[in-house]
Amino acid sequence: MNTSEVVAESLLKIHAVTLSPENPYTWASGLKAPIYTDNRLTISYPAVRKAIYQGMATLIRDNFPTVEVIAGTATAGIPHAAWVGQSLKKPMIYVRSKPKDHGQGKQIEGVIERGQRVVVIDDLISTGGSVLKAVKAVREAGGRVLGVVSVFTYELPAADNNMGAAGVKYYSVTNYSTLINVAMRNHLISAEHLESLKKWRESPALWSQEHNN
Repeated sequence: MNTSEVVAESLLKIHAVTLSPENPYTWASGLKAPIYTDNRLTISYPAVRKAIYQGMATLIRDNFPTVEVIAGTATAGIPHAAWVGQSLKKPMIYVRSKPKDHGQGKQIEGVIERGQRVVVIDDLISTGGSVLKAVKAVREAGGRVLGVVSVFTYELPAADNNMGAAGVKYYSVTNYSTLINVAMRNHLISAEHLESLKKWRESPALWSQEHNN
């Protein structure tokens, strides 16, 4: 198995990602979805987190070799950014979801100098909205964002659209297509489930409407 498949299998094994096409989850947005992701669980499994940060480091070396600073999104991206930063021997910063409402009102913790080349680390890409807020903060602080690297992406069309509009390249250690194929191969889902899961990725809103009962 390649790294993407190994990590996908690990996420399923530790229940960081769970699939439930027959009894969908309801996301905070109200959207019905056959998948739920909690990649924070990965930090409790040394072998899993090692595979993830090594995969991230490889993606950065291959795609963003001139990186100078690793930035983690608060809070889920912070541990992965720390391990990646250590692996690549690069400085690390982290980006709050919003500036502090006390003290110096910082949104970015750590040291970043104007013009430094930055890669932003997040745990999950859905539509890209949250990580793009971090990208915006880094840019406003004078950093040059080379791109984003995440643990997992749902591969939703909205993410491609939003990232493209912001001029941000992004890569993930593993992804939705790999994960559902690994789940099928390991007999965690049926062929019928696989087709339903594929339809969700193509049109989450339509799938949600069809399963909203």
